Amino acid sequence: MINLTFTKFGLNKFLLKALDDIGYVKPSPIQKKCIPYLLLGKDVLGIAQTGSGKTAAFMLPLLNNLNLSIKKTQILVLTPTRELAIQVTKETSIFSKYINGISVLALYGGQSYNIQFKRLHLGVQIIVATPGRLLDHIQRKTVNLSKLTSLVIDEADEMLRMGFIEDVEKILSTIPKKYQTSLFSATMPKRIKNITKKFMIHPYEIFIKTDVKTVPDINQNYWLVHGKKINALMKFLETEDFNAVLIFVKTKTSTIEIADILKKFNYNSAALNGDMNQNNREQTLEKFRNGKLDILIATDIAARGLDVTRINLVINYDLPMDIDSYIHRIGRTGRAGRQGKSLTFIEYREKRLLKNIERRIKCNIQEILLPNNKILCQKRLENLTKKIQKELYLINNTDLIKYKNIISTLIIKSNISEEKLTIILLKLSQNKKPLILSPDPIKKKLYNKKLNFFKNKYIKKYKKIKKYMDTYRINIGKNDKVEVRHIVGTIINEFKINSNTIGNIKLFTNYSTIELSPTIKKIMTKYSKNIKILNKNINFELIFKYQKSYKKLYSKSKKNNYI
Repeated sequence: MINLTFTKFGLNKFLLKALDDIGYVKPSPIQKKCIPYLLLGKDVLGIAQTGSGKTAAFMLPLLNNLNLSIKKTQILVLTPTRELAIQVTKETSIFSKYINGISVLALYGGQSYNIQFKRLHLGVQIIVATPGRLLDHIQRKTVNLSKLTSLVIDEADEMLRMGFIEDVEKILSTIPKKYQTSLFSATMPKRIKNITKKFMIHPYEIFIKTDVKTVPDINQNYWLVHGKKINALMKFLETEDFNAVLIFVKTKTSTIEIADILKKFNYNSAALNGDMNQNNREQTLEKFRNGKLDILIATDIAARGLDVTRINLVINYDLPMDIDSYIHRIGRTGRAGRQGKSLTFIEYREKRLLKNIERRIKCNIQEILLPNNKILCQKRLENLTKKIQKELYLINNTDLIKYKNIISTLIIKSNISEEKLTIILLKLSQNKKPLILSPDPIKKKLYNKKLNFFKNKYIKKYKKIKKYMDTYRINIGKNDKVEVRHIVGTIINEFKINSNTIGNIKLFTNYSTIELSPTIKKIMTKYSKNIKILNKNINFELIFKYQKSYKKLYSKSKKNNYI
């Protein structure tokens, strides 16, 4: 089993080709144990953490067994959050990209019903859904599960914590029997164990022990992606001090695309992927080792066993699909007792996996911001100064005389002063990295001077309330054993909003208060009636409307001649 590869499982050639593209060769522990049993149509109960490679463990065999001639739903995956539903859907699309005729759909709260109705009407073979939205579709009879062959319950313990487990039981009781069932959970509470006894047939139990691997002395950071990743990559490369950088991406195509872009900006870079012949790979690695190459863009498989001591920065341009790969990647730096640094680009939907990585390696990964234009200008000036100092030692008197004569000629022919000529030559030498950049855009002020004055005068009274946040009271509190994460997770999942639209949350004995942006008022009106937290129906009662109160206080202060 040590040298087991995906080719040994008997997966079809289309799946193997997709796995080859993303650098998957050796299966993770849970994949080794799950795939053979799921291929045989048996029920599987897996206890493993997020980031262990569960999605590939259940989706690859299910895709392999899919009947393409049937256009109705054959595979159903239940997830606790919309973020996980989207992630599983995306990974399924990656695995099945060479299989013609496969239709995958994510169903979750907050998305338009009309969009989902249209897709379902056309026929969907794979559905990845949150329990509440799927149950709603079942009740509306807009989902057809009569041909269901495989059901997957992902992160069952999280379903229990978020109060969705009753919905899961309703779904299991409603849909037709005689389907293969897989259940995955990080822990096995009694309620989850009861589900396995009631709805699963002699499941094969898999327990993946989480071993904390030794991580070298590495300063680990992440950047939350906004804007184009390639532009951000170049900014980080320009401002970071490094000897050699290893950049990890998911696909072979990306290695070439990124290498070509970096070369255009004079970065000494090259691609390393599985499509290169052995001779080219060895030559590229040798250049990287001896300092003729500074940046290497590679897939996981291409970088297996790579041991180059001069690497002091690893960038995860694409987050790997499991924690073991993350540990392997960042372990390419911090070698031989040296200190290293890693930077991971994180999409918002990937933050859950980041938290699991932190728990696994028992290390806090710090968020860093994108370098601004002021920092870029300072760094470019520093680099130019170093180049000038270097040339001072290299240039001789003969060259000085020759260049001086050229400058004199340019001054006469262009009818220009020596100072202006120096400025123009400096500007021309900057190429694609100008020394002068426009300041970063400043966010527009939303208030006039009077309101700013008023804000400063009364900010102490409202300093705990975020700008433009309405405060709501909800009928769940400490007595219900609710935690802040339950409230945040449910609201983000059901309203389909970002975390920046949520303010402070306070828990009291029988109720809680939450600050929400007024921009989601329409969404609240539409979906708040059906929200449950820990299986309790939640009512939202507006108790403080920030903007109106703000104006009232402003008027009052005006009467009292404060303004």
